Amino acid sequence: MQTLSADGVTAVLQGEAGGRIASLVVDGLELLVTEADRPIDWGLFPMAPFAGRVRHGRIAFDGREHQLPLTLPPHAIHGTLVTRAWRDVASGVVEVELDDPWPFAGRARHEVVLAADHLTATLTVEADEPMPAWVGWHPWFRRRLGRGRRAGLTLPAGGMLVRDGESIPTGEVVPIPDGPWDDCFTDLASPPSIEWAGALTVEVESDCGYAVVFTEPLHGFCVEPQSAPPDALNLGLAPVAAPGAPVRASMTLRWRRPTSFRRQ
Repeated sequence: MQTLSADGVTAVLQGEAGGRIASLVVDGLELLVTEADRPIDWGLFPMAPFAGRVRHGRIAFDGREHQLPLTLPPHAIHGTLVTRAWRDVASGVVEVELDDPWPFAGRARHEVVLAADHLTATLTVEADEPMPAWVGWHPWFRRRLGRGRRAGLTLPAGGMLVRDGESIPTGEVVPIPDGPWDDCFTDLASPPSIEWAGALTVEVESDCGYAVVFTEPLHGFCVEPQSAPPDALNLGLAPVAAPGAPVRASMTLRWRRPTSFRRQ
């Protein structure tokens, strides 16, 4: 477990817990949900070598079909590394090998850099053989910070992918309906923004083209940058990693403090 510090900010990078950021405290305020019964329900964890759901855990690549564990039946979800122990390789850097149950060889690296006004994470999948790979992050933000400050979300997306009866995107893009959401959004005109009135505003910047937003729980919500949508391989939208040609994405959480706000 690594503790990273900057002026008024600390982050805990916990390799043994899926390479996740287990805590992010800004001015004495914890931004993340820090505990839950299931590993997919807390912290800010990297999703690799795939992000989101895969229909029935089935993938086909290079003429071969593979079955992944159904980690959220009837589907596979959020990659194969959420419960794996990642090893520390440098300050702010953890790494893990890709092996069973993922049917391709390679490794994933999660690099985290903390500053007084932002946290930047970079996620890389290196391949020893050609493989499909799409990645992302799954942050669990608290609904309230400190003394009851409740979060508001601004989502400047152009469209939402339709979910079918199995909660898998079909690829069709439609205008955004009212929430609550457990959906994938695209055509982001600017970064999604979270405001805890009187405390902090956090922008979720990323070079990813998609964001899954989950607002159904009462205690927390998720804004998940993804380099491709859920079930991307079966939709024909998955990038391919190959030797010397990794798949890489980056995300920056950038916060602004109100001029009237005092540190706790």
